[in-house]
Amino acid sequence: MNLNPTLVTAGVARFADSLAQQGIAHTAVEWQPPPDGSVDALSTVLADPRRAGANAEAAARMLAAGARLVDVRPAREVVGLEPGRFCHAGPPVTWERASGPLRGALTGAVLLEGLASDPPGAERLLAGGRVEWVPCHRLGGVGPMAGVVSPSMWVWVLHDEVHDRTSWCTLNEGLGAVLRYGAYAPEVIDRLRWMGAVLGPALQAAVRRHGPVDVKALVGQMLTMGDEGHNRNRAGTLMLLRDLLPDLVESGLPSADVARVARFIGGNDHFFLNLVMPCAKLQAAAASGIAGSTVVTAMARNGTDFGIQVAGTGDAWFTGPAAVPDGLFLGGYGPDDANPDIGDSAITETAGLGGFAMAGAPAIVRFVGGTVSDALRTTREMYEITVAENPAYPLPVLDFRGAPTGIDAALVLRTGIRPQINTGIAGRVAGTGQVGAGLVNPPLECFVAAVAALADAVPQ
Repeated sequence: MNLNPTLVTAGVARFADSLAQQGIAHTAVEWQPPPDGSVDALSTVLADPRRAGANAEAAARMLAAGARLVDVRPAREVVGLEPGRFCHAGPPVTWERASGPLRGALTGAVLLEGLASDPPGAERLLAGGRVEWVPCHRLGGVGPMAGVVSPSMWVWVLHDEVHDRTSWCTLNEGLGAVLRYGAYAPEVIDRLRWMGAVLGPALQAAVRRHGPVDVKALVGQMLTMGDEGHNRNRAGTLMLLRDLLPDLVESGLPSADVARVARFIGGNDHFFLNLVMPCAKLQAAAASGIAGSTVVTAMARNGTDFGIQVAGTGDAWFTGPAAVPDGLFLGGYGPDDANPDIGDSAITETAGLGGFAMAGAPAIVRFVGGTVSDALRTTREMYEITVAENPAYPLPVLDFRGAPTGIDAALVLRTGIRPQINTGIAGRVAGTGQVGAGLVNPPLECFVAAVAALADAVPQ
């Protein structure tokens, strides 16, 4: 199968005209051949007789996946982290190539674990190769922003009963100066120690007393209440607090601890994000390992590289340079202060949430920039590069149409439409913290490389 640029351009133009007649904006009206001479690879993948069936299976697995909160435990128990071993967001990266926020978060984690007494000592330890850090995805979990996880940190534990798979994520620290944005001031470390000593055990007691919480169902509800699951999680956070607060009160913990935990959760609109992420990870991971499938199973960033994984190529990473998000900045910060995109939280978009569900959360544009029309257009465009719609994630503004789910790497190249991601913006200098929030797209190089690998795997 060969792609004729003239015919494809005409076809895309006709499709855009059809959308325009329906009042739907569409930006990819001029087709351009994929870069790096990858047309042959794309043709090979599109002609692969396994693709349709493999993608249907990937979609079925993703839509069937469950996500129940079953426990809260220290990472050393759940992930098997030993002293001197950490997790981080995104594809693998060395200290020499690590971004400022990732370096800052690793520095803070070393201080938290008592492996060094001050930041310079922590940095020497990290630069000297005496500690190890691996991607959260490699160990079945996800981490927001820098995504650094150390043995003493507590994590949510979610289980997919359909596929008998477990995922995990750290507890959300709140906003301001926090480790996940690369800050490591004494107050950051003090908060993390309180989370380990009080918050984690309190949540464990509440969850064990309550019993499993259906996080997937809560995500579906929050989408009908104006959240999109990435940068807006207000409804999700309050529903979780509603469910767990009675068990927290009856847990027998000191009333002062219960009150502080309730205030901490209620005052942090992003608290539920760290449950949405492992929920989305379980959904996406269910599609992994299907030969011939072009469905994306992970999108993640380490602040230097943007990487994707695809169902048909297993755990292989395909990377390109992470871009600086375009958005709104806090205080006196601006684009020059921003680090390139970072975090595993794009797993939400991988599962059809976040930027893919912006139509259902128009208020998000006041946080990340753009207009309500942009939000509606974005979600409609994401249907063009996905293989399914998730009825568990309905969007009321689109007549309860299911969120677009299952990014097809081949369709990304064929249409020129890249996935839309809502994201926070970290300061590029280690220790700065958050400087804004905005929108970003993956580099096309990721999809070019993935499709090339998929083409190489097509039986001859």
